[in-house]
Amino acid sequence: MKYGYARVSTTDQKLENQIKQLKDAGAEKIFKEKFTGTTTKRPEFKKLIALLKTDDELIVTKLDRFARSTREALDIIQDLFKNNVKINILNMGVIDNTPTGQLIFTIFSAFAQFERDMIIERTQEGREYQRQHHPNYLDGWKTKKTTQQIKEILDYLRVHTYTETARLFELDKSTIVRYKQRYGQNKK
Repeated sequence: MKYGYARVSTTDQKLENQIKQLKDAGAEKIFKEKFTGTTTKRPEFKKLIALLKTDDELIVTKLDRFARSTREALDIIQDLFKNNVKINILNMGVIDNTPTGQLIFTIFSAFAQFERDMIIERTQEGREYQRQHHPNYLDGWKTKKTTQQIKEILDYLRVHTYTETARLFELDKSTIVRYKQRYGQNKK
C-alpha cells in the first residue's frame, strides 16, 4: 500500500498542493494535518506510522514535512526500515533499507537541518537588527494603531475590563495584552 503524508505548519497554509503531488505519486490513502513540525503532537502522523506494514511505501513531498530534525528523521526511518517500508521523498527520491539508501538519507537529513538552522539564524539576526535600529519594532507583528491610539486604549483599560476594551476598540484581547506588555500601562 502507498500512503501519503501532508503537513503544513500553520492553519493559514493550504494542503492542496501537497495532496495533489502525493496523489500524482500514487498515494492511495493520504493523512494530513496542520501542525508545526517542532511539536511532537502529530496525531495523524502517529496513526499513519502505526498502520505501515512490510513493503508499504510512505510518500511525502519534502523531508521537512516528515521530520524537523536529523535525529528524529533518522529514528523514524530506522524504525520503518525494520519493516522494509520504503520512504519516497518526492524532492529527493526513494530511500530504502540498503546501505546506499541509508547513507543518502543521512546526508540529506543533515543538509535539511542545516538549512532550517540557517533560516532560523538569519531570522533572529534580522529581528535583532530591527530591535536595535527601529525603536518601534514589534517582533514580527505590526500595530495598526498609532502610539496615541495605543495610549488611549491603555488609558481606557485602566478602568475597564479587557473584554470591554477589546469590544470598544474592536481588537482581540491578546492584542491589548501585547500593547500593555510593550508600552506599559503607565507610560505616557
